[in-house]
Amino acid sequence: MKLSWAVRTDPGLRRSSNEDSYCTRPELGLFVVADGMGGHAAGEVASRLAVDTIETFITETAGADKNRTWPFPFEPAISLEGNRLKAAFRLANRQIANAMADSADLRGMATTASAVLAGTRNACIAHVGDSRVYALSAGTLRQITDDHSWVEEQVRAGTMTSSAARQHPWRNVVTRALSGGEDPDIDLVEIDPVPGERYLLCSDGLFGVVSDEQIAAIMSDRRAGLEDICVRLIDAANDAGGPDNITAMLLQADAP
Repeated sequence: MKLSWAVRTDPGLRRSSNEDSYCTRPELGLFVVADGMGGHAAGEVASRLAVDTIETFITETAGADKNRTWPFPFEPAISLEGNRLKAAFRLANRQIANAMADSADLRGMATTASAVLAGTRNACIAHVGDSRVYALSAGTLRQITDDHSWVEEQVRAGTMTSSAARQHPWRNVVTRALSGGEDPDIDLVEIDPVPGERYLLCSDGLFGVVSDEQIAAIMSDRRAGLEDICVRLIDAANDAGGPDNITAMLLQADAP
């Protein structure tokens, strides 16, 4: 599968550091965005440790098949890419646990993570937390991932509107993350990209202040390059106050 890509990250206007991390390994088909939590230093450590662990495992399993020795039981109901990503996320969770055991300063750290792993013809998306993956097809924006956050659970239950969720004081409370505890449940989505489709991986510093309608309008501009679109998404978040770190990673499925 041929993918074009671009990425931009920015601390925003109210944070002195950037706790977001990302990875782009097109030769592996791997793209990851993580948003760290736990305060300045610890959040940066958690997100970078998760991204590095995921990248390392996907590198080590390039060319592997279901018959190799896996660190977790292989699940035949999901794709090889899905098994690789799920194992990578679980290993990242355990690496975070090890880091916290070694340093009291890091205790309580955690990170969200969303990843795309593209195979020959299809791809898998893995996700935990409230970083999002969107798809843009024929001008229509669709959110692929479901936020693991308290406010989005209320929205899905019908007890809160999306606009109220954006303003709620608990909007940053996640209900699932890579936090070093028990192996987390990893959401997996298998997709079949077609040429021209675009995918956005982003942290909540973007969608928390920029509406889906505005994101769709920016992503739909076919005259602009992917890098320029990422810059415009970052600018839109900062124009809206830039209250958090912002990462925007854009992928485009190209004709083979």
